[in-house]
This record gives sequence, structure tokens and C-alpha cells, in this order.
Amino acid sequence: MTEFIHEPVLLEEALSALQPAAGLLYVDGTVGGGGHAEAILSASGPDGRLVGFDRDDWALAAAARRLKQFGDRLELYREPFAGLAKRLGKASCDGVLLDLGVSSPQLDEAERGFSFQVEGPLDMRMDRRQPVSAAQLVNELEAGELATIFWELGGERRSRRIARAIVEQRDMQRIETTTQLADTVERACPRRGARTHPATGVFQALRMAVNDELGQVQAGLDAAWSVLKLGGRLAVITFHSGEDRLVKQFSRRLAKPYTVRGEVDVPELREPREPLARELSRKAIKPSDAEVGRNPRSRSAQMRAMEKL
Repeated sequence: MTEFIHEPVLLEEALSALQPAAGLLYVDGTVGGGGHAEAILSASGPDGRLVGFDRDDWALAAAARRLKQFGDRLELYREPFAGLAKRLGKASCDGVLLDLGVSSPQLDEAERGFSFQVEGPLDMRMDRRQPVSAAQLVNELEAGELATIFWELGGERRSRRIARAIVEQRDMQRIETTTQLADTVERACPRRGARTHPATGVFQALRMAVNDELGQVQAGLDAAWSVLKLGGRLAVITFHSGEDRLVKQFSRRLAKPYTVRGEVDVPELREPREPLARELSRKAIKPSDAEVGRNPRSRSAQMRAMEKL
């Protein structure tokens, strides 16, 4: 397995939102290779502390090597960020960063099975201790279930056609590798000069389903908010419209000067209250042209940040 080297996206923007300072406690819920964590620890010296979480043992090992200079100012846990409140007390932290999605090293490592561009086992698990892999979903779910995943998580308009093709292929031979799946999708939906591979949405959707990424985001936002002190800040970097929508709804709900009963916001039923959050930017913050030029995979990133009131 190659070295886990990951360039953090929106680094300066995240530091500006969190404003790390000496003597304070920060959380990196998706520590990855440690790029954001290193910057936060450096900016909060000499005694700022950081607690890092990640489901990926490979990423954590890389972070431990990169951050060893910070000694006992750093704690690392192999756990999903949705459970960070189990390690940290309520109102105990000054800032939380969540950088969602898959990292470049994970995409590039064939044996992780995240990418159709290299042949590898159809895995996609961020935490390799969990039992369900992408291969199991592809080979065991009904066509209707697969189509729903491809449409809801990948935005794939040809989801039913692709799902039927997968079922027909697996009836002849079990689909075990990334290239087998990519070839099956391409036969069902020929590329015909399109800029993106027809399996792009399918792979994204499977990865998100395997790792319950949207469920993790919802639980993680609540957990992060519970551990923040008043005046603490939460910054969330997303790469998928569904994730960004959840973060936006969470932020807007807390920033409103009222609560609503039920699912629909009916003005007559609003109950006044003081806002619980302040949005640091009304619109999502996106990478600069210079960053996208330096790191093309950052182009879909966007960040929302809020302060706890």
C-alpha cells in the first residue's frame, strides 16, 4: 500500500472559520492524512489540543506519523465522527471541523476499490472492520434497491437500466472487481464521447451507501454541535449536493429566531426563540481558482461554517 499523502482542501478558509488559538480544544472529525489537523495544531500552539477521528486505519496511521511532533497535544481515535460525543463532554470544544467524502489516496489505492479507473476488489469500505462491502450490495440487492441507490445517492437518471444490466451480469458471473462493474455499466450506457465515465454516479452512490455517509452526516452534525462551547465554531466541507443540503438545513434551522412544530414551516405556528447559531457566510465557500488549478479534485468542494450562540 502506498503512502497516504493527502492535500487538504479549503485549508486557509477552514482556519479562517475556526480561528484556532492557544490553549483551546479542537476536533477534526475526519482527520484523514492529518493536513487540516497539522494546520490547526500549528496555529493553536504552544498548548492548543486536537482530538482526531477517522474510520480508516490507514489514514489514522498516516496522521499519527505526520503529527507525532505535537506529542500529547493530539489524541487519535479509530471511530466515525458521528460518535465523537462519546469521547468528548458536552460544551467541551472550541471548534470542530468535518471534511466529508473520500480522499485522493483512498481513490488512488486499487485495493480499496473506490475507483473504476484502477482494477481492484469491489470494496469501498472506509472502515474495513465493517461487514458489508460494495460487492455484497451489487451482488445481493434486488434491481429495484440498486436503482434507488443509484438515483438517490448518485443522481443517475439511467439507474433502472444500469440495475437491470448488473443483475443480468451477476446471473452469469458474480461481480467482484471495480473494472467488472465499470464495464457492465458502460455496456448498458455506452460513453459515446461523454466527458465523464458512465459509472461515475454508480460508484459514488455505492460508496455512500456502503459507508452510510448521509446518515453519518446527520448524526455527526448533532454530535458536533453538542460538544461545542458557546462561541465555538463548526466548519463542514462537503463534496456532494446531498451532504451540503443537510449541512445547509442544519445551519439555517439553528440560525432562525423561532422553532416550528412538524415538518412544514407554517408562519402562524412559529414559536419565537433566540437564534442558536450564526452563519459565518450566507453562501457556501468554494475553492479559489488557484486551488482548483493546483488540486483539480477540490473543484466540487464547498464549506459552510457557523458559530454557536
